[in-house]
Amino acid sequence: MIEIKNLKKSFDDIEVLKGISTTFETGKTNLIIGQSGSGKTVLLKCLTGLITPSSGEVLFDGNDTTKYNFQQRQELRGEIGTVFQGSALFDSMTVLENVRFPLEMFSKLSMREMNKRAEEVLERVNLTKESFTKFPAEISGGMQKRVAIARAVVNKPKYLFADEPNSGLDPKTSMVIDQLLHELTVEYNTTTIINTHDMNSVMEIGENILFLKGGFKEWEGDKNEILTADNEAVIDFVYSSKLFTKLREVLLKEKSNSTNKF
Repeated sequence: MIEIKNLKKSFDDIEVLKGISTTFETGKTNLIIGQSGSGKTVLLKCLTGLITPSSGEVLFDGNDTTKYNFQQRQELRGEIGTVFQGSALFDSMTVLENVRFPLEMFSKLSMREMNKRAEEVLERVNLTKESFTKFPAEISGGMQKRVAIARAVVNKPKYLFADEPNSGLDPKTSMVIDQLLHELTVEYNTTTIINTHDMNSVMEIGENILFLKGGFKEWEGDKNEILTADNEAVIDFVYSSKLFTKLREVLLKEKSNSTNKF
């Protein structure tokens, strides 16, 4: 579990995060959503330790990581898996070498053991052995995302972060990636936090949703509650397309009919 308490972050005189408090639960897919400039990326970077908050607490299973020394931060990094936007694979490494890299950094396994673990995880994300020796440029965007996910979970992390994991993917492939992240979250019992603007992801795997606006926590709930949320900012974000607007009309009509029965 990860908790943040009154988290603030400023760059010079510009306040980006304005006292956010929430809890990200273990074993569930926690989503951070909001329009561009809402503070999503800065919040994710504060959680992963890439940015130091101006004030507030970031608690990983009750331990305030903002007070960690260098050694403690290094140990924490070994418990974190990250799926970067655009996958961020090493072009000069094969698929297998990319996935093995975190093990070389943080484990004491032999080369044989590292290769075995990397192969197991690649097979888990449904990649064939023929792809193991290929370079990132030789595989599709969807396959690159799977490699990035395999690399993020190869160390069996307690905490998994994903920044716009569906960026650049077609809707069908995006759904596959969403389900894969959800399955791995349950399988490894990780605290998974996903930064996204994809409403399909919200509706598919949004077990806990944090909606940011202008650096504030505007709303939080789950994928069922967000469809009928009584919040103007949430409504504007969720129902920006005609499809979801029609869906809202149907849901509100059903809700009204249900209420009138009593």
